[in-house]
Amino acid sequence: MTLPADKPAAISGQQPDFRSSLFAMLGISLVMLLSSLEQTIVGNALPSIVNDLNDFSLYAWVATSYLLASMVAIPIIGRLGDYYGRKPFVLAAAMTFTLGSVWCGLSATMLELVVARGLQGIGGGMVIGSAFACIPELFPDTHRRLRWQIVLSVVSSVANALGPALGGYISTHYGWRFVFYLNVPLGAIALLFAWRYLPYYPPQAKGPPHVDWTGALLVASSLISLQLLVEWLPLGDTGLSLALLVILVLSTVGLARWERRAIDPLLPGALFAHPALRSLYWLALLVGGVMFSLLIYLPLLFQGGYGFSPADAGLLITPLALCMTLGAIVNGRLVTRIANPSLLPFIGVSLLLLASIGYALAGARAGFAMLLMLTIMAGCGLGFTMINLTLFTQTLAQREHMGIATAMQKSLRLVGALIATAVVGSMIKWLYHYNVLRLFSGMGQSGQAFRYTDPQVLTHAPDRADAALRTLLSVARLALMQSIAVSLGVVALLAIAALVLIYRLPFIALHPADSDARHPRG
Repeated sequence: MTLPADKPAAISGQQPDFRSSLFAMLGISLVMLLSSLEQTIVGNALPSIVNDLNDFSLYAWVATSYLLASMVAIPIIGRLGDYYGRKPFVLAAAMTFTLGSVWCGLSATMLELVVARGLQGIGGGMVIGSAFACIPELFPDTHRRLRWQIVLSVVSSVANALGPALGGYISTHYGWRFVFYLNVPLGAIALLFAWRYLPYYPPQAKGPPHVDWTGALLVASSLISLQLLVEWLPLGDTGLSLALLVILVLSTVGLARWERRAIDPLLPGALFAHPALRSLYWLALLVGGVMFSLLIYLPLLFQGGYGFSPADAGLLITPLALCMTLGAIVNGRLVTRIANPSLLPFIGVSLLLLASIGYALAGARAGFAMLLMLTIMAGCGLGFTMINLTLFTQTLAQREHMGIATAMQKSLRLVGALIATAVVGSMIKWLYHYNVLRLFSGMGQSGQAFRYTDPQVLTHAPDRADAALRTLLSVARLALMQSIAVSLGVVALLAIAALVLIYRLPFIALHPADSDARHPRG
């Protein structure tokens, strides 16, 4: 692929000036906008999607198929970017994501939508595996990098903030398919700006590329078998679960053995040599599980449990992402000025813990104001946490491993999201079924319970109903709220584990990087 010549600001030996940096970051930000918007806009449209395509059994798969494909793509693209440069993969990401969006909008069944979301996830994984690694190349100095990372975080968070309300509004007034069609014009604009303004940097990796395709295959096998095992284990098929467990163990052990002797491993040993880096990877798993569990299942709680409309549920979810922006901005002003930067993510995860406990204990009497306060708390917690995990990882990683180190941080965040959302989803399904039978039996309405054993009935309940129907709906909603409350206890446990890890995190000094940064070429 022939790349366009870059602007004079990228002349060898000179750091890009403000104008060149702005346009380069605009290209990255627009591509990132696609992935960020999709993370939240779909969650609030899921109840409408399930209602139209009539298959609640694949509710979680609409989200997890995207996460699974992203997880497989992120480390592979991160490593390929170390060999061939980031720009080609940023462009390919925009094209792949846009095509996947078109397919999602045209899907006629839930299964087709799940597969199309997988293609979208490949594009999203390519974005994460390449776009974030562009920033330390553009801005090797830690302080400048942090300022521009905040800009990228603001764009991402604003997209996340707009997503729930936009998803609720579009699905209510135009249909859920336009939630995906919205990405088409955005993808075209992102592709144009990334092509025109993003500099191309010579790859840092030395010598001819030796792409570790065996390692990539083993990574994919491990992640896919893990996903299927978590999803299908609750179904009670012992033989299938055992087979998946064997594949998972063999793939993981094979990956560990292969990477130690590969010529140029996909996951270099240096990524795990530093104890702080290892802790940051575990934190990515835990915090990713907390974040995506809230993003995916709070819309179900608000719409199915509390009976809010998609638009009102969108207003409740919006502060989760909007406050991520505010938290990231405040974080950026403080993180390089305090003695121990780890204090900020400790505060952030503490807020996430308090919010998770608050949702679990809120109960049926919680009003709009209380739920909004909890959402604001969770959003601020994410703002003080997510950007620091990336910043700390890029500070500790060796320059030649910057791409794969950043990709590992993002990929493991999605691994945590995959496991947590699947476990939480399975718990909600089982507990809801149990609670519906228990509550309906207690009020002498066992014969009506079968009508409400699928939570889908709560997301499209009639606006007007007689007193008897309202009573049955309120009992079913209570069953769903109780089920989600217990499941959020698992989310709280993840936050507690993250707090312990942050408390034990070795000191990380945020100092300017060496000035011998790579420079783009035309």
